Amino acid sequence: MRHRIPFVTFPLLVLAACRHPPEAEKAPAPVQVTAVTQATIRRVVGGDGALFPIDQASIVPKISAPVQKFYVNRGDHVKQGQLLAVLENRDLADAAAESKGVLEQAESNLRATEGATVPEAVAKAEADLEAARESRESARKVLESRRELLKQGALAGRQVDESQLAYSQADTQFREAQEHLRALQGVSREEQIKTAAAQVQSAKAHLQSQEQQVVYTRIVSPLSGIVADRPVNAGEMPAQGSPVITVMDISRVVARVNVPQAEAGFVKLGQAATLTQPDSTEQVEGRVTVVSPAADPSTTTVQVWIQIDNPGERLKPGTAIHAAIATEVYKAATVVPVAAILPGDEGGTAVLTVSSDSVVHQRAVKLGVREGNQVQILSGANPGEEVVVVGGMGLDDKTKVKVVTTAVEETDEDEDENGPEAPAPGKDQKGAQKKEGAKPEGK
Repeated sequence: MRHRIPFVTFPLLVLAACRHPPEAEKAPAPVQVTAVTQATIRRVVGGDGALFPIDQASIVPKISAPVQKFYVNRGDHVKQGQLLAVLENRDLADAAAESKGVLEQAESNLRATEGATVPEAVAKAEADLEAARESRESARKVLESRRELLKQGALAGRQVDESQLAYSQADTQFREAQEHLRALQGVSREEQIKTAAAQVQSAKAHLQSQEQQVVYTRIVSPLSGIVADRPVNAGEMPAQGSPVITVMDISRVVARVNVPQAEAGFVKLGQAATLTQPDSTEQVEGRVTVVSPAADPSTTTVQVWIQIDNPGERLKPGTAIHAAIATEVYKAATVVPVAAILPGDEGGTAVLTVSSDSVVHQRAVKLGVREGNQVQILSGANPGEEVVVVGGMGLDDKTKVKVVTTAVEETDEDEDENGPEAPAPGKDQKGAQKKEGAKPEGK
């Protein structure tokens, strides 16, 4: 017997079938992509620091005395050797004048000693020598006469011996008188002259010392620059060891910046650097002149000095500064925006490339240097390929996507050196096709 289904149950079956439709296909994820390009990229080492003058002199007086007069004020430009101030020096000038008189007296004494006649002692010695010569001559004649008489047998030999003894004594006295005169004429006079000359040298040295004390009261600038500080006024005495004037040369300035120890090895003398101030967008260029051979143990940084021309003295010492030092330049490097870099497997990095069928493929990449918004790809991606820059986080490999826009990133260096980079073949056309083919959301 056939069982008939009541007519009222048919709509219920249809309604039940509508409540459990087959699972619908998942919609492609929207992403933004850009092309992998070739560009010039630099390794940039950054650091923060402050500006200092190229040269500075804090002038500390060598003597303690009140300031008699200032010839400059703070902010004045001065030249090297220019007189800046004078200290009280009347007592020192008087002492120098007295020393000059002592020197003149010593010089007069030296001239008198050098040009004086033979002293009395020398005259007496000369007379004694002459008398001794005559005595010796007389004794010689007596001796010769008696020797002749002795030969003739008219004189005893004892008298000849007495004459010989007398002659020997007279000869000895003559030689002693001769040596005495030589000593007086040579050694004594020479010592007198040496003594007078030494007195002149002593007086001259004392005068020079006094005159130098007067010179120390004249404060002159050791360099050309600008007066940065003048802590005392006329009539005041500077504190012991304190500067009376500070002069700075700011025609050039030096940025002393601290760079990380790990990156300091890339910094070399002569490398170019770009510097900016925290409260300004203006950039200035400089060159590395000093790289410290040691790191600061408290901050583990290395100090680098960068010299900067300062026309118009616009840059002021003490200003905070940030430096970007271009240590290496890589031309025609493979680069992508930083936004394209995603975490990879095992702690590595990766990018998502988009094939022509709008399917993403995860690629492990090895990164090089980074500059601004660009990062160098050493391996894993090739110029012309498209990579995801927006919407890639969380996408699985080989996921179907919908490209909603194409972002083309170009560096300033490429535009400056080579002009606007030509798009990869088919890149813009492909992006345009995808834009045209994309359906408006919600339809």
